[in-house]
Order: sequence, then structure tokens, then C-alpha cells
Amino acid sequence: MSVSIDNVFIKQFEADVHLAYQQMGTKLRATVRSKSGVVGASTTFQKVGKGIASTKSRHGIVPVMNLNHEPVECILSDYYAGDWVDSLDELKTNVDERRVVAAAGAYALGRKTDELIVSAMNTATNNVGAYTSLLNKSIILSALKELNEKDVPDDGRRFAVVGVEQWNQLLGIDEFVSADYVSDSPLTNGFESKKWLGVTWIMYNGLPVASGTHRDCFMYHASSIGHACGQEVKTDISWHGERAAHFVSNSMSQGAVLIDQDGIVRIKCADSVAE
Repeated sequence: MSVSIDNVFIKQFEADVHLAYQQMGTKLRATVRSKSGVVGASTTFQKVGKGIASTKSRHGIVPVMNLNHEPVECILSDYYAGDWVDSLDELKTNVDERRVVAAAGAYALGRKTDELIVSAMNTATNNVGAYTSLLNKSIILSALKELNEKDVPDDGRRFAVVGVEQWNQLLGIDEFVSADYVSDSPLTNGFESKKWLGVTWIMYNGLPVASGTHRDCFMYHASSIGHACGQEVKTDISWHGERAAHFVSNSMSQGAVLIDQDGIVRIKCADSVAE
């Protein structure tokens, strides 16, 4: 009987971890080019160049575009998040300890996923704005201009990730808060996001900040950043009799890389919260 109960505990815990990770663990994974089921320590994303259309004569051979394929390697790393669950904790508290630890592990791995993606974004070389200015409409339009001049597709897969202070500054722009210009985006569950100027805007608290005031935000196309996953969030639970507790180990294998510099713009802003 005890073995059966233990199996139920493990299955429920694994289900809780996966659900929490998918719903609330990561904000940015759905905004980039993601590859799952990777086998090995790395994978390759193909950066494909622009094709040129040509005419042909009747019965002639269709001209070949000769697309340039530039492989970009993405290295995967292993990450872990574990904790103990005492067998009697649930009897002593009104909190479901299993769900609390499951959510904590999923959040930790989700934050790591976003950290990997932001680290890839942080290698971008195309910049607009200045660290002496707050985020404003003029800077936003400059970022859009950079993407448009490089023929980045305006296909509904453009995103912008901004910090908490920059989100508050966006809320001060009439067009950003008016239903005539902006709509709530169904992209993420539990995260606030809005679609404005053909861009889905997401608030994220883990963007790079330097000197306490220099904040980097990013506007990008989903195809410009690659995220690779060799192992989705996996939970291993083992019983330790000497501790009268289960040890819950959550793990994953993931990586991220910037594929196309043309598809991303760094927006430099002053972060007044830190002033």
C-alpha cells in the first residue's frame, strides 16, 4: 500500500511541476524560435539569407535562388533545482507543501530559461536610444525603423521585452493604453502583455542593468533568437528514510543563441527606479 501511495505522490508532483513551468515558469520561450528534443550537447540553427526571384523563358529551367545558409551553433547546458519535502509537513500546515515546492522548482527553471534567452539577446549589436533618456515614443519608433529598414517581417511575430520602469513609462503613452490602438495579447498565461504597433510588448524584470541606471530592453523578431531544449523539465523524487523526507530534484537541459543580428534591436534606457 505504501508503495502505491508513493507512486501517486510522484506522479502528482511531476504533473504539478510541468503545469507550473508551462503556465508561469517562463515568459520568453514562446517569443523565440524553439527546438525541442535535441540529442547531444549542441544543435544548429540555420540562418537563411534572402532569395531573389527571376524570370524564365518558356520551357526553361526555373532559376535557383541560391539561398545562403549560415549555421549557428547553440550549446546546451544542464540545470537543476531541488528541495526536501518532509513527510509530515502537510499534516502540520494548511499549505499544500507538494504544490509549493513544485511551483518553486518550476519557477526557478523558468527563470533560468528566460536568463538564457536574455543572455543571447544581450549579444545584439544594433542599438537605439541612450542611457540618459527614459523610454519614449520617439525611441520606440527608431527601433521599429531599424527592423523595417532591414526588411524584418511584420508578420505578427515581432516582440519587445521591457523592464518594470519602462512598462510604467509605456503606460504614460496614450496610444499604448487606448483600446483604439492596443489590444491585450493572449500569448502568455498569467503575464501581462499588450500588442501595439504590430509588436507584442512583455514586461520582464530580469533585463540587463548596468551602473544601477542603464537598462537594456529589446525589440526583436521571433526567428532572430534560437532556444534549444534537450530535456524538458524532469522531476526525480527519492525517499530518504534517515531524513523521513522526499528529495525532489527538478532538471532540464537547454540553451539559447542569437541567430540573426538584423532581427533584434537593443533599446538603451535610463532606469529611474534605480536612481
